[in-house]
Amino acid sequence: MEKGWSGLPYHSISEHFRRIFNEKVYKIPVSVVDDCPNRMGLKGMKTCSFCDVWGSAAREESFQMSLDQQIEKYHDLISKKYKANKYLVYFQAYTNTFTKIPALRHNFETALKYPYVSGFVLGTRPDCLSEAVLQLWQEYCQKSFVAVELGVQSFFNPHLEFMRRGHTAQDSLKAITKISEKTSVDLGIHLIFGSPNETDAEIIETARICNDLPITNVKLHNMHVLKNTALEEWYNEGNFIPLELDEYQRKVQLFLSYLHPRIAVHRLAAYASRWDELVAPQWTRDKMGPHQAIVDFLRQEKTYQGCKLVAQNDVDRILFHQMSLRVERTIST
Repeated sequence: MEKGWSGLPYHSISEHFRRIFNEKVYKIPVSVVDDCPNRMGLKGMKTCSFCDVWGSAAREESFQMSLDQQIEKYHDLISKKYKANKYLVYFQAYTNTFTKIPALRHNFETALKYPYVSGFVLGTRPDCLSEAVLQLWQEYCQKSFVAVELGVQSFFNPHLEFMRRGHTAQDSLKAITKISEKTSVDLGIHLIFGSPNETDAEIIETARICNDLPITNVKLHNMHVLKNTALEEWYNEGNFIPLELDEYQRKVQLFLSYLHPRIAVHRLAAYASRWDELVAPQWTRDKMGPHQAIVDFLRQEKTYQGCKLVAQNDVDRILFHQMSLRVERTIST
């Protein structure tokens, strides 16, 4: 693992992209939509309990800039810092398929006209996937790299109801199946740990569900409280307590232990970039500290991604054996 996973006890998204592009790639985050079905109250839905006015991830200033301006600005910043050659434009905030097809096509064409852009990534919801959207994705898969990050968040309906997602676990499973059958996008999902009454059995089952799905990656978040959200109200009332880092890292360890090594992991925890809007927990304002704490904890406990899995075939058997040997070598040094 330590050679194949760049010294980490899990399969990082960097390794996943490196195998695809033969070098490290960087994301250029952009904002092109400013709403989603929940925020508009369609079908009686409410804003997700954790989502703030900026769509959880958007930079406020991005809404004042054109797509071209955003791409050029963040490319310049990233290229100066990392000397990168290849980039993926990341349509991140809100629901990026909650718009008309001509607008989507325009956004894709704008992103791909830059010679340093090797593809794009879209964040969206399981309930915003029309046939036209899937056809458009597949069209662009024929000429570029296309990745989709689906906001599943949980495979358990009580937790989805707490998050006020407006879709069910069954909706997510149907969406994942539909995407994999009708497109060749690189498909990943987002998961949030830390809902009230979340059990270890649910964490393990979540990993097992992921293993059976046609996805290539997952992105992990701890549920945290931002200002002007339903979570803030519940937190102030004493009806929601976010996880401390030690408990969250235990949940991540449990999840990764049962996650198949073929599935890459984007991130291990959420990062609240707008510190002035973070209510709790305060450790979420630190980008690298929690990541390193979780990695250290995994090493301390001598665990790694997939270590609790039982091989189902010869390929798995060889892979799991290689992983265990690499971990042992790392621990011994």
